[in-house]
Amino acid sequence: MKQRTNRDRQAEDGTIWFNQPVQPLPPLDAEDAREALGELASAAQEQDALQLAQLCAGESPLSTFLGSVLSLSPFLKSAFLRRPQILEALFTQSLFDRLVKIEAEILEPVEGETESRLMTRLRRLKGEAHALIGLADLARTQDTQATIHQLSSLADACLRAAVRYLLRDAHTSGKLKLPDPDKPEENSGWILLGMGKLGARELNFSSDIDLIVLFDPAAPAITEPDEAGELFMRLTRRLVRILHDRTGDGYVFRTDLRLRPDPGSTPLAISVDAALSYYEARGQNWERAAMIKARPVAGDEQAGTRFLGELRPYVWRKYMDYAAIADVHSIKRQIHAHRGHGDVAVRGHNVKLGRGGIREIEFFVQTQQLIAGGRFPELRGRETVAMLDMLADQNWITADAAATLQRLYWYLRDVEHRIQIVADEQSHVLPEDDEGFSRIARLMGCEQDEAFAADFRAALHAVEQHYAALFETAPKLSDKVGNLVFTGDVDDPDTLHTLTGLGFERPSDMIRLIRGWHFGRYRATRSAEARERLTELTPALLQAFGETRRADDAAIRFDAFLSGLPAGIQLFSLLQNNPSLLRLLVTIMGAAPRLAETVTRSPHVFDGLLDPSLLSELPNRDYLSGRLTTFLEGAISFEEALDRLRIFAAEQRFLIGVRLLTGSIDAPRAGRTFSDLADLTIGHAFSAVEAEMAQKHGRIPGARAVILGMGKLGSRELTAGSDVDLILIYDHDEKADWSDGYKPLEPTRYFARLTQRLIAAVSAPTSKGILYDLDLRLRPSGNKGPVATHLDAFRKYQQHDAWTWEHMALTRARPISGDTTLASELQEDIVAIIATSRNAAEVKAAATEMRDLLEQEKPATDRWDLKLVPGGVIDLEFIAQVASLIGAVQDDTERETGTAAVLAHIDPVFADAGDVDTLVAAHQLYTAVMQVIRLCVVGTFDKTDMPPALSDILLRATDTPEMSVLDALLVETQTNVRAIFDRLLRS
Repeated sequence: MKQRTNRDRQAEDGTIWFNQPVQPLPPLDAEDAREALGELASAAQEQDALQLAQLCAGESPLSTFLGSVLSLSPFLKSAFLRRPQILEALFTQSLFDRLVKIEAEILEPVEGETESRLMTRLRRLKGEAHALIGLADLARTQDTQATIHQLSSLADACLRAAVRYLLRDAHTSGKLKLPDPDKPEENSGWILLGMGKLGARELNFSSDIDLIVLFDPAAPAITEPDEAGELFMRLTRRLVRILHDRTGDGYVFRTDLRLRPDPGSTPLAISVDAALSYYEARGQNWERAAMIKARPVAGDEQAGTRFLGELRPYVWRKYMDYAAIADVHSIKRQIHAHRGHGDVAVRGHNVKLGRGGIREIEFFVQTQQLIAGGRFPELRGRETVAMLDMLADQNWITADAAATLQRLYWYLRDVEHRIQIVADEQSHVLPEDDEGFSRIARLMGCEQDEAFAADFRAALHAVEQHYAALFETAPKLSDKVGNLVFTGDVDDPDTLHTLTGLGFERPSDMIRLIRGWHFGRYRATRSAEARERLTELTPALLQAFGETRRADDAAIRFDAFLSGLPAGIQLFSLLQNNPSLLRLLVTIMGAAPRLAETVTRSPHVFDGLLDPSLLSELPNRDYLSGRLTTFLEGAISFEEALDRLRIFAAEQRFLIGVRLLTGSIDAPRAGRTFSDLADLTIGHAFSAVEAEMAQKHGRIPGARAVILGMGKLGSRELTAGSDVDLILIYDHDEKADWSDGYKPLEPTRYFARLTQRLIAAVSAPTSKGILYDLDLRLRPSGNKGPVATHLDAFRKYQQHDAWTWEHMALTRARPISGDTTLASELQEDIVAIIATSRNAAEVKAAATEMRDLLEQEKPATDRWDLKLVPGGVIDLEFIAQVASLIGAVQDDTERETGTAAVLAHIDPVFADAGDVDTLVAAHQLYTAVMQVIRLCVVGTFDKTDMPPALSDILLRATDTPEMSVLDALLVETQTNVRAIFDRLLRS
């Protein structure tokens, strides 16, 4: 008896073919499987595939698996019977290695090859690879992701081979002049974008390939730009014929060009400019969704990448697109209507388009990408499963939802492949007949039809639940609440009663106000669709207004907000699909007039509330910097960059405020974040101003400039309503007399003009608002001095001429942007100036004299005027600043500019531990109250006319049970602080 070798044993379990044992596959009929295996053995014998014939004649796990494959898949049976050598080759190399070699053979040009021979070669190689990928997929020796990547890579290779052939042919015939015929695609101007599953590298077993074909008439290879359209249309027709036509050898890939712009009236290949014009002027949401997956797959891939880069603003909008949810959902409903979609079923169910199918998972991902991808580049990926991971990482969905949908996606793709592997048909429908259904069940590895049906039905239900959750609508008022009728000229009595019950004090006025909404008085409600959505939303809105306990005020502010909206459909869609955002908007309208004004003036700020990580992710400097970089992406002109900065700053101030309003960040964190935002946006504005200045006036040799943040910006304690104190410090080569531009300026005028332009850029009002109100009065000599200060002049003034109060102000100074080396030098100078030895009594006397003067000239209005009130914020700041100047602050590793940090590090010799604790606690209390009041209130705060919702926010921020307790706490704190102030500075 012949001894069995390792190779024989490996052949028995399939490890030669697949590098691992195959998973058993139950046949539909055991006898049929044996007969099919016998047919393959005979075909192999006839065509000298002797090792395959021997395998088929024996009994082993691999031969049993192969018999099941042949009985279950007529397509694979036909492929292997026709060409047994496909399997014979696997005795000398693994299936994966053979696939790699096939791709290399596809891409290898053949000298003198004709178009018909190319068609034959591509069909044979693609057919072999196709069959091997199907075999590996059924063997479960690779996961489904590997299968779809292999299918996509195979399509890429076939496309590139055909395109290279056609480009070389056009070069040979003189139609093109390729810069490098050995690399025909480069600079050819012929762009092929893979769309859909090809673009995402997610092809199914029998996929069509969707292409958009473009050309760039300005490409170097094009000799006659006026004739380029006709040339590339002919080349595209030939490409389709090479790939698509069915011959005796089959076909390569069915090719679909209908995703191009306006396919009914445009040629097969269109110019880049025409495509860009179409998308910018007429592009639809479904086309935006399609472009998410677009990928250059063949031809001039660099030109394709440039085209997609230019198209980015169309696909990825800067503002979150609320209406995209409803629009994409309507596409889904149209597919349901036109593709026979019905209730969840098993037999006859469309695994791609049916309820709970693959398309719902894809739409689940793409909808959120459309809405948020413009602001979150992380969400711009093409692959469905990878984007589910990213959505979970960014907190748009839960980790559990992502894991569940990923598992179900791969399961449904498995089912789809097995439907298609039966006969290589582009079908997605499970058979209704018993034999057909059982065949799919066996291909899925199930011996019982009922088990497969149960698994499939459970998958559909789970997908449907997640998909439906994405389109939840806001809750409606209960029928028990009563009528809400706003038609006609006479108030409905039951509606008056309902509104009164909801907390409205002037129900008749509210009816007239709401009637105006539904009559289309505002731009936002002029379309029928907008009014329909607002009508559906109105009950939930009214209920939420009532919960503010100032229902009338909230409704009036919402009406003002509505009146300024350019359109309403997007917002109403957002609020319908996000009940929590509806409640938050109403809270803003009821509790925070300043924030409400912000939303009314700039409705786009509300976009940022769609970020699911808004209330969980701390908005630190890196977070803001990343968001700002994305937002400024693509800004071309100086004015556009400044407008984007204004928009970004307004939105982020609003979002920081919302975090504070909801308690997701505390007041000190809000102060630091407001300050980080100012640092970044003013820094970007400064860079833009410097660049714009240099275009006309050039630069001063050796010039360096730094913006020094003063006041609350320097101490990182900005509030929502703070203005910004700045000083611009500059330096340059000693011998520099003029700038080097075509309109030169001497240094003093240069930096004065630079500062004036910065002031205009930051604080001049525009249609996009202002960035910040600037105050430069803290510069040397105040308003009498130059707007920009030379470094030497700054040093001299601070060392010899500055008043004590100016040194006090300097304790909070901090470089926020500009030249880093000058910033370091300036920081060292400031430290040295503050550390100068001083007479403590003189410093204290100067500080108390200044405090007394402030009390006389700017007395506090009441105890809630926390900045000016005796024992208030100014007292705390003066104590910290005096301590810094007289050396009464304990050394730390890094210089502190924040008042709270300085107070916490006061030397025990200057103030005992009890006083320090009192001062730190006072600062925390004042900061909590001031941040909320500055965020919510416009103008002077009046405690007697405070919205109830605002009092709730204040109580939560200060951890006090009721307003009388908070009021008493303020009195006690102010008394204690003033006593400490007197004890430390007046004694």
